[in-house]
Amino acid sequence: MTVQGPETPSRRGRRSSTMGGMPLNDMPWWRWRSNVRSALHMLSDPAFQQNVWLAGVDGYGDVTDAVYRLVEDTWLDNWSAEKYVGTIFRDAQEAALVDTAVLRVLRIMHQVGPDAPVSAYLDHEAWPEAVRAAREAHVRLSTSDGEDPDTPPRTLEVLRIMTRAA
Repeated sequence: MTVQGPETPSRRGRRSSTMGGMPLNDMPWWRWRSNVRSALHMLSDPAFQQNVWLAGVDGYGDVTDAVYRLVEDTWLDNWSAEKYVGTIFRDAQEAALVDTAVLRVLRIMHQVGPDAPVSAYLDHEAWPEAVRAAREAHVRLSTSDGEDPDTPPRTLEVLRIMTRAA
């Protein structure tokens, strides 16, 4: 099935079948998937965390923003990602990797508090394991979507544009 937009004089023909390389018609709740992927991407990249979050670079939010994107629509803080196989996640392996990452990150957030400075997360003894779990989930989801998992994370504005575009 191809996602088609309404015919308008200014835009005729088929709409793009991809958004940033991710097939639009592939996952029914691709906007939610995009938010989860964005969060996992930022949570999985220690260089990004040092150079952007710790440095206070605008446009990417902070750790709390990433955690919110990870769980806001999905309620992954209340139930398993397995519930979303076929809508947000392609298979049980994607769901299991996301569940592991969510649990590790949320455990730290509950210990340091949602308003803690970035350094409190990055210095937490369990942070490297949370990063590793987020990386495993991020790599699986991005490669499943045909994207390079090693590209730098997109800004939140780019994410907003991408999820409004289709």
